[in-house]
Amino acid sequence: MQNKKSLYIAEKPSVAREFAKALKLNAAGRDGYMEADDALITWCVGHLVTMSYPEVYSAELKRWSFNTLPFIPEEYRYEIIEASKKQFGIVSSLMKRDDVETIYVCTDSGREGEYIYRLVEQMSGVSGKTRRRVWIDSQTEEEILRGIREAKDLSEYDDLSAAAYLRAQEDYLMGINFSRVLTLKYGNSIQDYLKVQKRPVVAVGRVMTCVLGIVVLREREIRAFNKTPYFKVYGSFSAGEDSFKAQWKAVEGSKYFGSPVLYKDNGFKKREDAEALINLVKDEPEAEVVKCEKKTEKKNAPLLYNLAELQNVCSKFFKISPDETLKIAQELYEKKLTTYPRTDARVLSTAVSKEIDKNLRGLTKYPLCADFAKEVLDKELYKGLAKSRYVNDKQITDHYAIIPTGQGFEALRGLSPLSAKVYELIVRRFLAVFFPPREFLKLSLAVKVAGESFFAAFRTVKEEGWNKVMQYSFFGEKKEEAEEQKDDDKDEETDVGDPGIIDRLKKLKAGDKIKCGEYGIKEGETKPPGRYNSGSLILAMENAGQFVEDEEMRAMIKGSGIGTSATRAGILEKLVRNQYLALNKKTQIITPTLLGEMIFDVVRYSIGSLLNPKLTASWEMGLAEVAEGRVSREEYTGKLNSFVTKHTQNVKTLQNAPQLKKCFDYAASYYKPAGGKKKEKA
Repeated sequence: MQNKKSLYIAEKPSVAREFAKALKLNAAGRDGYMEADDALITWCVGHLVTMSYPEVYSAELKRWSFNTLPFIPEEYRYEIIEASKKQFGIVSSLMKRDDVETIYVCTDSGREGEYIYRLVEQMSGVSGKTRRRVWIDSQTEEEILRGIREAKDLSEYDDLSAAAYLRAQEDYLMGINFSRVLTLKYGNSIQDYLKVQKRPVVAVGRVMTCVLGIVVLREREIRAFNKTPYFKVYGSFSAGEDSFKAQWKAVEGSKYFGSPVLYKDNGFKKREDAEALINLVKDEPEAEVVKCEKKTEKKNAPLLYNLAELQNVCSKFFKISPDETLKIAQELYEKKLTTYPRTDARVLSTAVSKEIDKNLRGLTKYPLCADFAKEVLDKELYKGLAKSRYVNDKQITDHYAIIPTGQGFEALRGLSPLSAKVYELIVRRFLAVFFPPREFLKLSLAVKVAGESFFAAFRTVKEEGWNKVMQYSFFGEKKEEAEEQKDDDKDEETDVGDPGIIDRLKKLKAGDKIKCGEYGIKEGETKPPGRYNSGSLILAMENAGQFVEDEEMRAMIKGSGIGTSATRAGILEKLVRNQYLALNKKTQIITPTLLGEMIFDVVRYSIGSLLNPKLTASWEMGLAEVAEGRVSREEYTGKLNSFVTKHTQNVKTLQNAPQLKKCFDYAASYYKPAGGKKKEKA
């Protein structure tokens, strides 16, 4: 009788090897797979199957023509990727083997991993096998074995599979139809304007074009910004041996309250008005204390890393692209050092929080943070984690936040210096959540002179709390990551190292008189919004709701960003590769190119909704509803086909060449004639 075997299909060879180790299989290596007495292990190499181009459906579709658009297949066709045919043949033949009884799907635990396997199964035509889905959050031995032990029937992931297919079909339909129709309509105009030999392809996509719009609109906002000067008045005051500066504000009762000469409520539009205020108060020898308030402020450690937050911090600290951060995060995951990286969650699950001491015990072997891990364990600081803000099952879809596993330290020596730094970031962010809040002692003072009010605030650190964990080894000198929440007007608050001044000034009370000193004017000007860097753009994509003015819609799409954690870095990379965006590798600052601005205007005057983050996020929200079984595949398909058909047909009838010419001229006025490089602003 033939011995029945289980077949494990991983997404990569390295992952397959980890499964073999966890299962303790004495597996012999074969060409493209491993085999033991009761198990087979094989792997994909990323995608083995892809969607077919239109010309596969009909030869006439190879030539771009208005007559063949819109192109919406009744049934989609797929084909094996040429470079992957050998491995596909190996995986397919193993799936069909008579001795294979159960197939364990071990591709990455997410929508894309699901899609990779389903396409292989579809093209293989395999049937009659038991199929079980392994869903894991790290590649540690315990997690792999748990995933296999708790593997569910693959059918329980059919809704996720449907969402994966629809996401691919959505990108396919919008990419092919909109790129072709816009290229046919406007490609020659762009070619003539740029005086280039080859007609540019107007490449658009559901997510890509929206991101382009975010960057172009920010650039145009910067151009249109007019600096406004302002003048703030400060006074010097003294109480005993201590002197301090305070800032004037036009509060109720002030001569200037509600006056049109004000810049906000704490400055003037013209210097002469600021000077008039000084003339009003300068002869008064004393000020009256109207408020002296001391309080303790607490600030909790930041939430854990998801991929977008990690990409943002790495862009800021190390000046690396989101794609590079993703590669490092994937490397750390595959070396068992951290959990699954492609996650949008910044919290842990209740189940994980109950076993978090295992991760902590492992970290006592990590030299840079061993003392902190020991402190958490010795003081049992981890015991309240489940009830903290760092654990929330409702905020987790596929995976919880990125945290260290507490394992895999043998791989640390083999990490590049940059990968080691990223690992340190993840470890310190994780350990910080177990420590008490950072505490500040704050004193707020308000004094009145001739009916006008001046305000000062002092703050000093009372307890470092979690911030003591955030001293990174790679900065040479101590530098904290602490994400301080400053008051709206930083001029009003002074950080003091010695709490002595606070202890002395806190004795003041309402009605006390203090001495007035000199007054001065601080001149400033408003600043335009900053350009995006690669990290902040990833965060903007994740938080698409910030671009939506309608409160109801903003609440509706909360949590549905532009793209997914797995795709955002690739989208940015494609925009740079298409030369629509320029990325400064040294600073990671992102700006549009002339071609990018022209593409933006073409889309704006043809399929403008593609630039709207609200639309893109709502599509992503719809896919999430399909994955959750709340929207049917048929309902989503109908909406998608209708959208593509309507806008493709509409573009054919547009007559907007004069408007686009003006837009092109506007954009070109900010660039040098050659190379599409920006002119320096005066």
